Amino acid sequence: MAIYIPCSSERAVEPLILNISSTGYYLDIIAQKLGLSDANKVLISRTIGKASSETRFYFAAPKSYPLDLSSDLLNSKVVTFGGPLNARASYICSQDIYGDSILASIGYTWKCQDLFHEDVTLQSYYRMLVSKMPSGIYKLSREAVLAAELPLTFTTRTNWRGSFPREILSSFCRQHRLLEPVLSPSRIPTKASSELSRSNKKLKVSESAEQETEYANGNGASDTDNKLGLGSSFTCAVKLYSRCQDLILECAPHVLYKKQNDAVQSACLKVLSWLNAYFKDIGIPLEKQKQLANVFDIKFYPQNFSKEVASGLSVLSFQRNETLGVKEPKSNSISILDDAVENDVSSIDIEGPDSGVCPSNGSLLSVCYSVSLVGKGELQKELLESTEEFEFEMGTGAVIPCFESVVTQMSVGQSACFYTEVPPQDLVLAAAKDSENAIAFLSSSCCLEYSIILLGVTEPPEDRMEQALFSPPLSKQRVEYAVRHIKESCATSLVDFGCGSGSLLESLLDYPTSLETIVGVDISQKSLSHAAKVLHSKLTMRSDPDASCRSIKSAVLYDGSITDFDYRLHGFDIGTCLEVIEHMEEDQACLFGDVVLSSFCPRILIVSTPNYEYNVILQKSNLTSQEDDPEEKIQSCKFRNHDHKFEWTREQFNHWASELAVRHNYSVEFSGVGGSADLEPGFASQIAVFRREFSPEEDDLQEHGDSSCLYKAIWEWNRSNLTLDKLVETSIEKDCGFSLIA
Repeated sequence: MAIYIPCSSERAVEPLILNISSTGYYLDIIAQKLGLSDANKVLISRTIGKASSETRFYFAAPKSYPLDLSSDLLNSKVVTFGGPLNARASYICSQDIYGDSILASIGYTWKCQDLFHEDVTLQSYYRMLVSKMPSGIYKLSREAVLAAELPLTFTTRTNWRGSFPREILSSFCRQHRLLEPVLSPSRIPTKASSELSRSNKKLKVSESAEQETEYANGNGASDTDNKLGLGSSFTCAVKLYSRCQDLILECAPHVLYKKQNDAVQSACLKVLSWLNAYFKDIGIPLEKQKQLANVFDIKFYPQNFSKEVASGLSVLSFQRNETLGVKEPKSNSISILDDAVENDVSSIDIEGPDSGVCPSNGSLLSVCYSVSLVGKGELQKELLESTEEFEFEMGTGAVIPCFESVVTQMSVGQSACFYTEVPPQDLVLAAAKDSENAIAFLSSSCCLEYSIILLGVTEPPEDRMEQALFSPPLSKQRVEYAVRHIKESCATSLVDFGCGSGSLLESLLDYPTSLETIVGVDISQKSLSHAAKVLHSKLTMRSDPDASCRSIKSAVLYDGSITDFDYRLHGFDIGTCLEVIEHMEEDQACLFGDVVLSSFCPRILIVSTPNYEYNVILQKSNLTSQEDDPEEKIQSCKFRNHDHKFEWTREQFNHWASELAVRHNYSVEFSGVGGSADLEPGFASQIAVFRREFSPEEDDLQEHGDSSCLYKAIWEWNRSNLTLDKLVETSIEKDCGFSLIA
């Protein structure tokens, strides 16, 4: 079987049977199918895919040649071909192909007298088309064309699934006839932590632009790395060249990594992410292309890029709109709440008991899923893709948005079914094993049906390490620590800065306290949607007089940055910020400290963060002999979580907190959970408790006024009138697929 690709964009790509006999010449058969008199009239393209492949395009030779074949006239209009440029074949082959063509895998291999041949199906053709895009290469490497998506971040080698970014970028370059990517990793040495701890340097809220530039160029070292004594950091530059040595683009990330491999993979992923964004919107204006490139630390050369990569991309939009005569979907992006199905079909249906084991960002999920084409209003269904076990890391964008959004609402053992609009047809036909049936469905009104079973959740490394050593887990110990201070202070109002998915606020509902108002603030709408769902369910179900959370009268969740001030949260009795600041850049953590104590002014503020020195125990890096230097052993430890931007030693944390307290008229005391203050290396999670030594002036608050109302209320709950519970209209309602309206 072969594929016939007409030159005219108005005609569909079709499967073709080549009846090759043992006595006949296969090129004569191909010539006949192309309408040519004999094999002498057939031109053969370069191989497609691997060098050992015999997959090629066959097309009509030009009607006339110039006498001087070495001249540039071959590339001029002196050569008269049998038809216009075949855009589809030329795009896949990266070689100009004219007239109708046949894609076939047939020929005589090296040192073999027998004719080799294998089928080239419509699925094969569309997979070639999809593999020209960075996300397509990743999808195919995972055998999950309709579920997988190129991740947005490279977290750890252990959690990554499918081809690595470096491999994908190399494959992309080969597909587009570019030179192999030039990778230039750089090692940036830093001072040992022992030297810096004796230098008695103070933390800086921000560095000067000159320092940042010097650091980016490898001539300096950041305060954060110096303080932690990490030994060395790495960065990596990437350059792409054409085969004529023309520079197409260069990427010079400013982010530093502890491992060289992480720097290389992350830099390659930046290039791939920018290319992917371009492929998804090929009509984007040049100015916006440059703006987007700046976001990814990329500089590209439009003329060279257009010539080597962008040419022929119109084939992609052509495939989506006209190949099969199918109506184009309203949007290439998939949303679980679009009108993908008739009104009598539920958008999301989750079945099975709630096991309580739910996914969270950083978790490694295992699912079983299937994707089918479903005719609207009919019971017919065509299976496109399925797998018994598919793993991906939550929160990295490794699956399409609607897939992750639904899984977020599930617990282990539950199954879900939901429907979406049909994505670009190239993807559907690249997944479909039976192309004929798939085309029949696409020719009429249809949608995609996803069926998912959540098989398992592997918690992030930080949680696994802590649970292995501590009982109860550190997370519960931190909650109990906060509850103890709430009871001692008789606090009636609490704000949790960086509340995430609401684990602290939810846990507080299990304890009898004096709290009447609880508030959470976070910048992640996905986490806030989960928090809203859990808190709403728990507060509504526990409305009886004997419930432990009966004292709670109101609860609010806000979407906003904890480094911005909102006057509505001024003067609360207690503020918490548990295991949050390490997820921020160090200067932002310092800024948060200043904002919360100078503007929010809680009576008590509890801040916890990992003790970097304790990682020796968590990671089982115990000293093997008395000669080993403890500080050198500490330097070899990793951060507890890939998302941590820094982790402070006890001395660094104490210095930061003490300086804050002095600046803003607070007292501060230090404690922790997990471990002991009297034994090295101290607590696993170190805690600072700030106490206000003055009452905030009313005039100071009035100066801010309504102009400091920067947060957006996502969810509000009030016990006095449960019928007024509401979910504020935001994009969260679309993302999470549930409504909390009572």
